[in-house]
Amino acid sequence: MEEILNNIFHALKETSWLERFSVICGIIQVLLSKNNKVSNYLFGILGIISGMMVLFTAGLYAEIALQIYYLVMSIYGWWFWMSNKTAKEQPISYTSKSEWKIVLTIVFAGFLLFYFLLRSITDSDVPVWDAWVTSTAWAGMWLLAKRKIENWILLNISNLFAIPLLIHKDLYLFAALTTFLFVIAIFGFLKWKKIMQSQNADQLNFN
Repeated sequence: MEEILNNIFHALKETSWLERFSVICGIIQVLLSKNNKVSNYLFGILGIISGMMVLFTAGLYAEIALQIYYLVMSIYGWWFWMSNKTAKEQPISYTSKSEWKIVLTIVFAGFLLFYFLLRSITDSDVPVWDAWVTSTAWAGMWLLAKRKIENWILLNISNLFAIPLLIHKDLYLFAALTTFLFVIAIFGFLKWKKIMQSQNADQLNFN
């Protein structure tokens, strides 16, 4: 236990300014997301880009490839909220049955795709774990862009598995950030639920 704590302390002490910047952006992004602010995507994009640079320096090339999807979905989510009047006014809602089918497709098709790629073209020592973390995050980010409350559940499934994965990769600061995101996601779910109740009350009053 003492050796683990010493390793964590050493890793935190040796972290670069870029890794710290990425973590700070990640914290700001999830706090803004919890409060249903579209600006969360800007900080998410900054955190992803700087995080990929950190992973490149660490030689974790497979993980860089996984981050590309997060970047694309963040840009899509930002565009979806900002360029479309309907999207701007779209209330938070529950995921429909047809949308759950899409979610399950993203999770399992994404898992198989990334497992195959990680096994075939990388030297990843955790292809199953890595693929699962990514595919569940894929689905969560798609739901976030659609303002579906279940996005927090999918993202926290990803976070739950990502924490030990990052520790395995000796990325302790990123693991600490993911633990923080896990806790914030719980509050995000509760916050969005209150917003939904407020929306429903306003709709009843309007009618």
